[in-house]
Amino acid sequence: MTANQIALAYLVASVFFILALKGLSSPESARRGNLLGMIGMALAVLTTIFIILSGRIEFIFLAMVIGGTIGTFVARRVQMTQMPELVAAMHSLVGMAAVLIAVAAVNNPGAFGVPDPMPTGNRLELFIGTFVGAITFTGSVIAFGKLAGLGKYFRLFSSAPVVFKGQHLLNLVLAIVMIGFGVAFFLAPDKGWTPFWVMTAIAFVLGLLIIIPIGGADMPVVISMLNSYSGWAAAGIGFSLNNSMLIIAGSLVGSSGAILSYIMCRAMNRSFISVILGGFGAAEGAAAAGAAQKTVRSGSADDAAFLMSNAENVIIVPGYGLAVARAQHAVKEMAEKLIHKGVNVRYAIHPVAGRMPGHMNVLLAEAEVPYDQVFEMDDINSEFGTTDVALVLGANDVVNPLAHEKGSAIYGMPILEVARARTVLVNKRSMAAGYAGLDNPLFYMDKTMMVFGDAKKVMEEIVKALD
Repeated sequence: MTANQIALAYLVASVFFILALKGLSSPESARRGNLLGMIGMALAVLTTIFIILSGRIEFIFLAMVIGGTIGTFVARRVQMTQMPELVAAMHSLVGMAAVLIAVAAVNNPGAFGVPDPMPTGNRLELFIGTFVGAITFTGSVIAFGKLAGLGKYFRLFSSAPVVFKGQHLLNLVLAIVMIGFGVAFFLAPDKGWTPFWVMTAIAFVLGLLIIIPIGGADMPVVISMLNSYSGWAAAGIGFSLNNSMLIIAGSLVGSSGAILSYIMCRAMNRSFISVILGGFGAAEGAAAAGAAQKTVRSGSADDAAFLMSNAENVIIVPGYGLAVARAQHAVKEMAEKLIHKGVNVRYAIHPVAGRMPGHMNVLLAEAEVPYDQVFEMDDINSEFGTTDVALVLGANDVVNPLAHEKGSAIYGMPILEVARARTVLVNKRSMAAGYAGLDNPLFYMDKTMMVFGDAKKVMEEIVKALD
């Protein structure tokens, strides 16, 4: 392929990526967005293969076969509830790829079309791509462990913040030292291996230290933040390799992740700058240790069916418990029966419901819930005051009134105002605290009725009771 043909192919692939992001902005067009993204990536990969046809192409195909096999195996086994962990794991691979490419470029610049010895400009780009990639790798590994519940095996993976005295000062000192060695690397007359390895090692440590003080309630923001980091790491390496496709794709991922992080910060009343620096891990509030000493009003699926069938307005609030039970199809069937009885049924989605942005939207779309029944928090919060029944399915932190109390770990976080509904039905397996480790006063209100059990089984029982 000529240089013009390569540039044109990369440009077309970039357009597909932009259209993919546009498609992913809405549930109605998400499938089309995914398809466009796959087409763009296929075109980019094929173009890259044509560029290196004269080289050891067999290694490329071997790597593609191995990676494709592993990816297919993982994709077929992963559950929707495990998607946050999967996303964190994918981010870690992108970060490590950036680091390994940087190592290869420093070792043999000529193989990447870069003069040897490497110009200081390329060294600066490699430095940025390397440290962002290293931070993304270890940070994503810690995020994966927290999301996967590995804290019982290793303290650093605890969903509670891991903090120690002088933590932020240590992070600042390490960042300054890392930058110092980075300067030494791109000013070195030779390859500069020693400062390169030192700055990379410090970046790996920083990635760990930035994420461990972040508690469970803030993990959705961490996911989007690491997504942004992985994109910028790829873009930085793209500059070093003079690869326009890598620059464009990395910039798209980095900027879209940064925008999503900003949206998540607003949804959780967090500081965007603090998120970037990894310094917003507030101490967790008290867990539900005293829950057993409090009184709750519990009922059956038949009771819940009676209350909802005699209501005029019902708002369903899906949460992580719904995802674990894979109850979205049963919920849709229940909603259809209520609508047939003349009940106005809507769904209320918190921006960080579940454990990653858009988690609940994907689940409802999988069950083919009509999009006009699904409302974001800002659009439906004012409706709870005139709602007869609010049905909470496995949600906890996003409906917790403690968000209004100073001193709470989730203070200031906008929540779905479920407590304003005339009657609140809450389906949970037990009285265990949510991911933030906080008890929920909503469960003990006089207007609240708890319906204990697996969400799918309870919903199926309600469906039978509505017949």
